[in-house]
Amino acid sequence: GGCGGSCVLQDGEVFEKAGVNVSVVFGLLSEEAARQMRSRGKSLKAKDGKLPFCAMGVSSVIHPKNPHVPTMHFNYRYFEIEEADGTKQWWFGGGTDLTPTYLNEEDAVHFHKTLKEACDKHDLKLYPKYKKWCDDYFYIEHRGERRGIGGIFFDDVNSPSKEEVFQFVKSCAKAVVPCYIPIVKRHRHDSFTPEEKLWQQLRRGRYVEFNLVYDRGTKFGLLTPGSRIESILISLPLTARWEYMHTPPKSSKEAEILEVLRNPKDWVH
Repeated sequence: GGCGGSCVLQDGEVFEKAGVNVSVVFGLLSEEAARQMRSRGKSLKAKDGKLPFCAMGVSSVIHPKNPHVPTMHFNYRYFEIEEADGTKQWWFGGGTDLTPTYLNEEDAVHFHKTLKEACDKHDLKLYPKYKKWCDDYFYIEHRGERRGIGGIFFDDVNSPSKEEVFQFVKSCAKAVVPCYIPIVKRHRHDSFTPEEKLWQQLRRGRYVEFNLVYDRGTKFGLLTPGSRIESILISLPLTARWEYMHTPPKSSKEAEILEVLRNPKDWVH
């Protein structure tokens, strides 16, 4: 049960495809979803094999037309499960991350610095912790590279208190526009070549691979009975490409971004 809304912009002047999902859902956790949560260390005591849950969140993925404007994703969510004895487990999760086709260090520093400032308002330990978590989470294991240049990511956060974590999540959500829109405005009119557009399509292929193979939210959505598949797959780009054994030339701009994806950098120190 529950409700939600999906808004999608397609074939815009700046954004080739941009989607926003807002959802508040409740029901019974599927066996596979419960198995995934237990694999993360959660002790979930079901009653007659049933685990009532409620979840709510907002998420967005933006795929720009111009290969010099990065793709951006954010998601912030709250989850609650009622166990057999009536006790409730709750936690917040989410994050914001950037996936450029080409590396621009000024953009990377601005993006990470803005997120760090949001985290630092609550605890100076949060940004380095969640920055590393982001680099580790968005790892495409079969490629040996990250999906992008990271940002912040966290899950299963349930301390120090519900209100304090909620205030932190709100700070992160409010940082989305100032960390991303200045980058869009800076590059939306940049000229680009057909070769640069091709490289964007190949990088989008990696984006698809991560989302379909590894992303926890996509997996949970696909395992939830009655879920709207179109909304779950809203994160996928309008177009992508795979070429057999494509390898960019050494010392090229394409090789430069690959180096950062294989070896994440500290952008704010």
